Amino acid sequence: MRGDATGTRPRVLFLCTGNSCRSQMAEAWARKLLGDRVEVYSAGVAPSGLDPRAVKAMAEVGIDISGQSSKHVDELPQTEFDYVITLCDEARQSCPVFPARVRVIHRGFQDPPLLALSARDEEEAMGHYRRIRDEIRLFVEGLPRLLAELFPGQFR
Repeated sequence: MRGDATGTRPRVLFLCTGNSCRSQMAEAWARKLLGDRVEVYSAGVAPSGLDPRAVKAMAEVGIDISGQSSKHVDELPQTEFDYVITLCDEARQSCPVFPARVRVIHRGFQDPPLLALSARDEEEAMGHYRRIRDEIRLFVEGLPRLLAELFPGQFR
């Protein structure tokens, strides 16, 4: 397993439905907050294109995801992941089968585009994106500790 005494970085995949919002945010937060401690990817089970509001919400905190693209998990290069983190119930239910050594973790977040549908105006819609963005940041900040607790000796 990567992340052990060999010094090889663990590979983490964030997976959601469309790879348009939540997993894109998680990937960007992991790159910013965890730096070279992990090798990070994101994908979806039904990619739907990068969400402009997600791009805007991340830009508000100084992170540019406009160059990222929405992709299906099958489009990823032949990568052996150490951890797959599903970020919504649909991704959890539709998650591809990974080898037994891959640790799959579920941490569901509400769907900002769905929440935005009932918003009275753009500011309220963006409020949903900001809240989920901030929740994902907190999750990613605690990810090293969570992985160390769940899988002792496999992540440092």
